[in-house]
Amino acid sequence: MDAEFKTRTPQLKNRVVKVAKYYHPHTWKEKGLWWTAGLFLVTYLVVMVILGIVWSRSPGSVDVNEYAMEQVGKDSTKLVPGTMTTAAAIGIAETLLNKPGGYLTNDITPPGIFLDNIPNWEFGALTELRDLSRALRNDFSRAQTQSVEDVDLQIAEPKFNYDSQSWIFPSSESEYRDGIAAMHRYLTRLADDKNGDGEFFARADNLAAYLQVVAKRLGSLAQRLSYAVGQAPLDTALAGDASATKASPDARQTWNKTPWLEIDDVFFEARGYTWALLRTLTAMEADFAPVLEDKNALVSLKQIVRELENTQNMIWSPMILNGTGFGPMSNHSLVMASYISRANAAIIDLRRLLIEG
Repeated sequence: MDAEFKTRTPQLKNRVVKVAKYYHPHTWKEKGLWWTAGLFLVTYLVVMVILGIVWSRSPGSVDVNEYAMEQVGKDSTKLVPGTMTTAAAIGIAETLLNKPGGYLTNDITPPGIFLDNIPNWEFGALTELRDLSRALRNDFSRAQTQSVEDVDLQIAEPKFNYDSQSWIFPSSESEYRDGIAAMHRYLTRLADDKNGDGEFFARADNLAAYLQVVAKRLGSLAQRLSYAVGQAPLDTALAGDASATKASPDARQTWNKTPWLEIDDVFFEARGYTWALLRTLTAMEADFAPVLEDKNALVSLKQIVRELENTQNMIWSPMILNGTGFGPMSNHSLVMASYISRANAAIIDLRRLLIEG
């Protein structure tokens, strides 16, 4: 019995020491720190995932008429030609900055730095805003080619063309806010009663010039979307002119296919551009109503708006699918390309009506 006791005594002492260490305050303090750090990390990751999901949602539709009324102080008499289009430009810019998560393209912190769909959406909307601000500065606000530029549009247009990925000194947001402020000043002068203090000329040639830029944008987006399944188009760049030449070597056929990881980028860029264009054309439907009615082209613009509305339909899939052309899997890029191509064809017809009608 004594021998057994002497044999088990060291084992009992080791157990006592282990239990004492386990319940020692310093041990629990260390364990508490690890538990706290682990809980903080898990909570942080959950919050980042939730924010990423919320911030990745594209903005919804905007009532351009209601927004324009807010800009002019609910006074319908101030809705002169140009107020709707200018309000649409302001609305697009403010949506880029004030949507959930704010402007994400230049984010360098989580979760914005890990998101790519919404930054591509932002670039698409920003492209339309830049085209619109350029048209306002060069065409809509000027009577003839020898007229003087509007002082505020002269500021706004380059502000919106500032680097979209700059996050400091100065940041993209600060430059775009300066552009919005200049647009607000132009809208204020446009809606006041002073002659010559802010002008907007709703003419068929001005609208046709803007639609020419839109047609090229939509044509480019439709082509890039169709490259999701790969295409080998023939070179028709010089067709119709026997003496025409170009800088690059002649290639009768090329193979174009969007890389798999960039397919959703092109899709959301197109979705952002068409979202902003929908706002713009809805505003122009009101500002250019007399011109469109005179050309019997108002219904044509309404049809374009309807086609663009299809590009903003709900995406029910958790990811952008791109199967083969007639394969068993859905191809979201080709569906989007179809809507854009139909809208583009209608815009080309509308432009022809404005020029020849």
